[in-house]
Amino acid sequence: MEKLKILVVDDESRMRKLVKDFLVRKNYDVIEAENGEQAIDLFFSKKDIDLIILDVMMPKLDGWQVCREIRQYSKVPIIMLTAKSDEKDELLGFDLGVDEYISKPFSPKILVARVEAVLRRSTVTEEDSMEVGGILLDKSAHQVKIDGQEIDLSFKEFELLTYFVTNQGVALSREKILNNVWNYDYFGDARTIDTHVKKLRSKMGPKGDFIKTIWGLGYKFEVDA
Repeated sequence: MEKLKILVVDDESRMRKLVKDFLVRKNYDVIEAENGEQAIDLFFSKKDIDLIILDVMMPKLDGWQVCREIRQYSKVPIIMLTAKSDEKDELLGFDLGVDEYISKPFSPKILVARVEAVLRRSTVTEEDSMEVGGILLDKSAHQVKIDGQEIDLSFKEFELLTYFVTNQGVALSREKILNNVWNYDYFGDARTIDTHVKKLRSKMGPKGDFIKTIWGLGYKFEVDA
């Protein structure tokens, strides 16, 4: 099986080496770029990169600019690395279509785990049914069962739950949920998400607690251990 190819973009050579060493151990093929311009050149010349690990603060072009440029042409998974932990930066990242956001300093093992999770989500084939934490979603029948009991969901509630389950463990902004579940055709207040989540939680009973609120951002679907 061909190795998955990851582009690591950081102006610090020590950081690139650290990340590369851990990824190579997991049998990934790693390409390095030391600034934003080089990253864009490599991405469009290689054409077979499966994921990008992208630092925010870099010379020539910063991570945000690189992300904007690539997102015009590709949905390749992007993990942003930043020394900042500012909520505004995190929100900007999600708005630009970043898949994960990791603040420095970080554990390389955690980074590798995030890489594996993002790649699993991006390469998974569209299945007719999914099951997690006692919740069974049947897409073809548009049916949901919780612990074997069918629950009655509206079309949008079903789509919302499907999106949550598909993106399990990922922090999702209200705007990102709106754009994916409502497909850009809703121009009202993103807070409509809150109303739908409230109804969905209520219908799910105790399993509604799997939908966690992230204050100031949105929601995360996480199955309790």
